[in-house]
Amino acid sequence: MMLNSDTVELDLPPNHSETESGFSDCGGGAGPDGAGPGGPGGGQARGPEPGEPGRKDMQHLSREERRRRRRATAKYRTAHATRERIRVEAFNLAFAELRKLLPTLPPDKKLSKIEILRLAICYISYLNHVLDV
Repeated sequence: MMLNSDTVELDLPPNHSETESGFSDCGGGAGPDGAGPGGPGGGQARGPEPGEPGRKDMQHLSREERRRRRRATAKYRTAHATRERIRVEAFNLAFAELRKLLPTLPPDKKLSKIEILRLAICYISYLNHVLDV
């Protein structure tokens, strides 16, 4: 199954609102009055980015439609792609580290991720057996 960034949505649970996501208390978000971290006039007020819908335009839209429009911006897609690239690099690094711990003949044999996992399971079972004997 092929996934692309236009169809994948990681929604919050139905009882979990966007303001409860934990990002609102990081100190950088807007308060309930819409002002920046320093209260009214404390932060720099900025309008919507080019291509970003304004707040007044989005008030009449459903929550799902607002989320869809926010995710359609180039800024969001770029940030998402960066996060995904970092995640995949960390994932591949973890597999490489696991691969170094597994004995194979020849030692530099290329293994797929599923082969690495299966070999790790067998190797752990073998080590448990050696410890039990």
